[in-house]
Amino acid sequence: MPNKSVELPQGPAIEFDGVGCTYADPDGAGPGYVALDRLRLGVAAGEFVTVVGPTGCGKSTILNLAAGLLTPTAGEVRIFGQPLRGISDRMGYLFQADSLLPWCSARENVAMGLRYRGVAKPEADARAEDWLGRVGLAGRGDVYPHQLSGGMKKRVSLAQTLILDPEIILMDEPFSALDVQTRLLMENELLEIWAANRKSVLFITHDLDEAILLADRVVVLSAGPATRAIGEFKVDLPRPRDVVELRDDPRFSELHRQIWHTMKDEVLKSYARSKSAPAGSDA
Repeated sequence: MPNKSVELPQGPAIEFDGVGCTYADPDGAGPGYVALDRLRLGVAAGEFVTVVGPTGCGKSTILNLAAGLLTPTAGEVRIFGQPLRGISDRMGYLFQADSLLPWCSARENVAMGLRYRGVAKPEADARAEDWLGRVGLAGRGDVYPHQLSGGMKKRVSLAQTLILDPEIILMDEPFSALDVQTRLLMENELLEIWAANRKSVLFITHDLDEAILLADRVVVLSAGPATRAIGEFKVDLPRPRDVVELRDDPRFSELHRQIWHTMKDEVLKSYARSKSAPAGSDA
């Protein structure tokens, strides 16, 4: 259930309405690569949606369209009912790779977005320290990225995103490079932070376990090219959640079987295509 102190906006936070995205042929000799075809996908206000699908099916393309970094070649992306035109300051984007500046301290990295928005340094630094505490890095503000573990860097990146209070958070496999134990800790930390303010989240992952354990709803994509949504599954596991304990829940196992049954043929298609592609091909 949503936190009663949080007032959620009305209507969908993100809508993909018949969205297509075609990448032009770099040689100009062909029609281009159709990454997405008539995609329909929505994220409600305050909803946590995860997206899974075979390798190369366009999951990152979906996030880049939602962020305004790409423009659809067909259909429309809407944010809280309004057509998306360019990059929106209502979004926060947590990338797969670390985006921390190595010459800046953890505090300076977290405060950077506020400083760009004109917040005075003392206030920005104070708010950065607060967010470092929220992600388990209290007292680490003066430490530089090269002095941090992978999990700590990801915590700094999370604080860097959340300090700007975005209404929508886009996440592109943010924990994929972490070891298993750190990943579990970060997933639980993310759920705890999300539960406090119920932002709308669109989360891309290759990990089906992660997709189910975090989400309110899991969306399954077909193999590319011309990717589309082929299944949606409501995750009716109770909240708050512990991602370790829930693996023993029979409902988790049932959802895992159902979603994998939907995904399996698409994963096999993608794998067969990758094996038959010529050397050096992007297929």
